[in-house]
Amino acid sequence: MSMLELRDCEQCTACDLALTRERVVISRGAATAPLMLIGEAPGAREDALGQPFVGRSGQLLDRLLLEVGLNPESDLYICNAVKCRPPQNRRPKRAELTACRPWLDCQIDQVNPRVIVLLGATAVESLLGIKGGMTQLRGQWLSWDGRDVMPIFHPSYLLRNPSNASDAPTALTRSDLSAVQQRLCER
Repeated sequence: MSMLELRDCEQCTACDLALTRERVVISRGAATAPLMLIGEAPGAREDALGQPFVGRSGQLLDRLLLEVGLNPESDLYICNAVKCRPPQNRRPKRAELTACRPWLDCQIDQVNPRVIVLLGATAVESLLGIKGGMTQLRGQWLSWDGRDVMPIFHPSYLLRNPSNASDAPTALTRSDLSAVQQRLCER
């Protein structure tokens, strides 16, 4: 798909999420970044504003990225596996992930990132086909389509588990993002 076709995503009706969405949420950040972050699906604030990760989870993610030296607006590209908000922010259904996969593949092709960070279990399942096990997967380098891939906890999980301990989810995520920054600098 070309860039013009990616814009066609805004008229997508491939699944029932098209019936309840306010806006299609495609991306934010730099369209030619070497780093792509892929989340699950837009929430209410994202649906209202038309950009991914602009609510509480996104604000936390942005802070953590800045702490490790990554500017969310210029150093990376952020999108979701599903481009429309599921009702009541529920987890996307398999059919919805499948319907949106061509759009995600288009984004990966266009941005052509060297490194992909998968934010949470749904993103891991969507891209890699691996179910569950985020505690074991997070922080581990994987390979997909010739790219380095790092699964990390979703920022909403960090908000639900707000500890400052060195072995807590936020500290682990900061460490994972630091490893991502180092990997980007190695190339």
